[in-house]
Amino acid sequence: MRVIFMGTPDFAVPCLDAIVAAGHELIAVVAQPDKPKGRGQALQSPPVVERARALGLPVRQPKAVRSGPFVQWMTTEAQADVAVVVAYGRILMPALLAAPTRGCLNVHASLLPRHRGAAPIQRAIMAGDRETGVCVMQMEEGLDTGPVLLRKSTPLPLDESGPALWARLSQLGAQAIVETLDQLDVLQAIPQDHAAATLAPPLSRADGLLRWAEPALALHDRVRGVDPWPGAQARLRGAPLKVWQTWPLPDHAHDQPPGTIVEAGPRLLVATGAGALELRVAQLPGKPRRSAAELINGARLSVGERVEDGALDADPV
Repeated sequence: MRVIFMGTPDFAVPCLDAIVAAGHELIAVVAQPDKPKGRGQALQSPPVVERARALGLPVRQPKAVRSGPFVQWMTTEAQADVAVVVAYGRILMPALLAAPTRGCLNVHASLLPRHRGAAPIQRAIMAGDRETGVCVMQMEEGLDTGPVLLRKSTPLPLDESGPALWARLSQLGAQAIVETLDQLDVLQAIPQDHAAATLAPPLSRADGLLRWAEPALALHDRVRGVDPWPGAQARLRGAPLKVWQTWPLPDHAHDQPPGTIVEAGPRLLVATGAGALELRVAQLPGKPRRSAAELINGARLSVGERVEDGALDADPV
């Protein structure tokens, strides 16, 4: 099958590898343009481009996908059977969606119609979902609204963070797209239940702010979901405190206001609106990440002291 692959970040690389390994003909790998990175602001290619070059595949990185040479190429010259889109990061206009004979297929990292949008992995964790997965859908003009050809579900453990789930779903997506391409003639596209849809907008710094009045379980899910960016943030003695690893104790009984330290050795427990949250790894400004024991000893924390809510006006760690 003649395939155009469209993707940009490392999440898309396993899908590219799987399609190549399955023996499909890659007409081109399409990704966003190189971007400046680091102190020297040297241009750096996206992970998909680096992988495509290593595989000896032709690469296109158009600055514009609504007009110009790329549109001309895809609509009249490429003659693709199908386009596979995995976290490309650009909205495709109807002419591009219709260009391949079999249309465009998208690998989306959620169980649609739940978590449509740019951050389905993070939002699934933050929402407290205990199951997630990937879907391969036939793309249409709406935001992740197309009918689903194939879905794969997987449990979402309470101890899994954003980076770990990102890596795991990228592999599951690779399995799903190869199965879809192999069975494209027999798979039935099932329309989504639009009434059940939820949105997964991009994360902002505000998503990382911890509010101790929330239940311990909700706070734990937020910490997992905003790792690595923007990171969960509270305040300790007026300074930002990044919280990287936690564990919820929803049944922990206490009579203290939310944000109060209720145990400071060997565990570091903070009172919440329902139960307590164990802080296992945290970070103060200018310091490396510390275990609870290191933080307790280094900052001389004590029971009864307050950990305040996160604030956007606080200096980042």
